Amino acid sequence: MVFTGAGISAESGVPTFRGQDGLWNEFRVEDLATPQAFAAHPKRVWEWYSWRRELISRIEPNPGPLAVAKFERFFLSFCLVTQNVDGLHDRAGNERILKLHGDIWELRCVSCGLSRIDFQAVLPSLPPLCECGGLLRPGVVWFGEMLPVDVFEQAMHATESCDLFFSVGTSAQVFPASQLPVIARQRSAYVVEVNIEPSAAAYEAHEVLLGKAGEILPALAASLQGAMAGLGRGKVHQPSFPRTRESSGGT
Repeated sequence: MVFTGAGISAESGVPTFRGQDGLWNEFRVEDLATPQAFAAHPKRVWEWYSWRRELISRIEPNPGPLAVAKFERFFLSFCLVTQNVDGLHDRAGNERILKLHGDIWELRCVSCGLSRIDFQAVLPSLPPLCECGGLLRPGVVWFGEMLPVDVFEQAMHATESCDLFFSVGTSAQVFPASQLPVIARQRSAYVVEVNIEPSAAAYEAHEVLLGKAGEILPALAASLQGAMAGLGRGKVHQPSFPRTRESSGGT
């Protein structure tokens, strides 16, 4: 299982919500990413999301997501769980994706509940309207909203049943997604964190590989490819990874 956060997309130029250059440094979350903000100022909220959609439409997946897509082809049993809404994992080639926080390219009607995917970087009007006349909102999970129950249940099942768990580019500060590395460790999975700095859940990891996902993950993918060639098989179950950093305590 691979669990990704904003850090893996930041290497492509997608602004993060935390960190030195985080979007929250310029905007208050209460003004842009809550149901209350949308109800009060739908156009302002949509102007921000439209800006994000335009920015993301010009960005390509970096070597990190491309390596994760290779992982899916290497393993017979694989699951990608992401907190990201930008769709870079889709564009990188992953097919089995659980999107905990939704998809910025999804439009959902607040009146009739109809949803659809729309990849137009610039929508014809802001706020966009549904065929029923209701307001369309971004298909993302806002602060104060519950995660989609079916998606989170699937993510929990994958976490509880996996043997190898990668936590990549996440601060592990957003509940309940932050509990996934903890649960993986409790269920005896081998937990590896890949991050530019230790996350809040680094203590749960058997190994913490410090550095860019776009450098570390391709190296692991290359190691997997070598293991496959050595075994003469199309996919492998238990590859042997080179240990970049050992840590019983996650630091």
